[in-house]
Amino acid sequence: MDSPHGAAVKAEDFGLKGPRGWAFRGVGIDAAPGSLIAVEGPSGSGRTCLLLALTGRMKPTAGRAEVGGHRLPKHMAAVRRIAALGPVSGVNDLDQALTVAEQLREGALLHRRYDGPVRALLRPRAERRAAAAARVDTALAAAGLDLATLPKGERTSVRDLERLESVRLSVAIALLGSPRLIALDDMDLKLSDAEREEAWVLLRSLAASGITVLAVCSEAPDDATVLRTVAEAPDGTADDSAGRTAGAAADEDAHADGTADKTERKSAKKSADDTAEDTADEDVTEDVTEDVAEEVTEDDDTKGADDALAEAGRA
Repeated sequence: MDSPHGAAVKAEDFGLKGPRGWAFRGVGIDAAPGSLIAVEGPSGSGRTCLLLALTGRMKPTAGRAEVGGHRLPKHMAAVRRIAALGPVSGVNDLDQALTVAEQLREGALLHRRYDGPVRALLRPRAERRAAAAARVDTALAAAGLDLATLPKGERTSVRDLERLESVRLSVAIALLGSPRLIALDDMDLKLSDAEREEAWVLLRSLAASGITVLAVCSEAPDDATVLRTVAEAPDGTADDSAGRTAGAAADEDAHADGTADKTERKSAKKSADDTAEDTADEDVTEDVTEDVAEEVTEDDDTKGADDALAEAGRA
C-alpha cells in the first residue's frame, strides 16, 4: 500500500525493445514507498531508458510495471504527474544562460502552470507570492542548497555551479511539484568520493521524508534497493564479462564510452519535453518570488504518451 508521500515501484519482466535491439529487459522489482532505488550498471546498458520508462516518459514494450498504483504503460500520464525528474542529461538540463534565481523561478512557473490547482489563482496576489517564495525555500532546504553560500548568491550563473550544486538545484526544482517519486540520472558522475557521499546523504534524506528515490549510478550503496543492468554482447546474449547480473540489456551497437546513454537521452528528450510544453512567456529575469502567469491551461496528458511511444523506438 502506498503512503501519502511515496510511491511503490513494482515491475515484472519489464523491458523496452527498439528497431536495433533491447534497450533493457527482464527487469523485476518490488520496492515500498520511500525506498532508495539504485539503477547500477555500465554506461550503455539501458539505465537511462529504464529510468524514463519507470517515470512514464518512455513506453515499455514488454512485461508490466506499476508506480504509485498506476499501471504502465496504460497510465503513463498518471505516473508522470507523481514522478519528477531530477538531473537527466539531454532531457531536462539546466539552462546555463540563467542565474540560479531565474532557473528556480522558471521551474516554479512550470509547476504552477501544470500542477497547481486553478483555484490557487483566485487568492490575493500578495498571498500567492508569499506561498511561492515559501515553496521555493522549502525545496531548497530539502535539497541542501544554501543560496547564501554561492559566489553571487541567487544571482550566481548556473554555468558557474559545481557539479554537486547543480544536482542540488535540479533536485530542488523537482521538489517544487511535491512528487511522490524523484528520479536522477548519472547521480555520481564527475563527483569526488566525498561529494558522492554527500549526494547519497541527500537522497537518503529524501527517502526518509517519504519520497521514493530512483537514481542511476555507477556503484550503488549497500543500503539501496539495486536494479542491475548489463550491456548486450554482439551475439545478443548478456555480456557476463562485466560481472553483472542481467536485469536489462543495451543496444547491440552500444559502446562503453557512453554512446548508448547519449542515444537514449536523445530519443527520450522530445517525449520528456512534451510534459512541459507551452512554457509561460513571462520574463524569467525577475526575482523568484514574482507572481506567475494568470492564465493556466490544461496539460495534454495523452500527447506525451503518444510521443513517448514513437521516440522509444529509437532507443
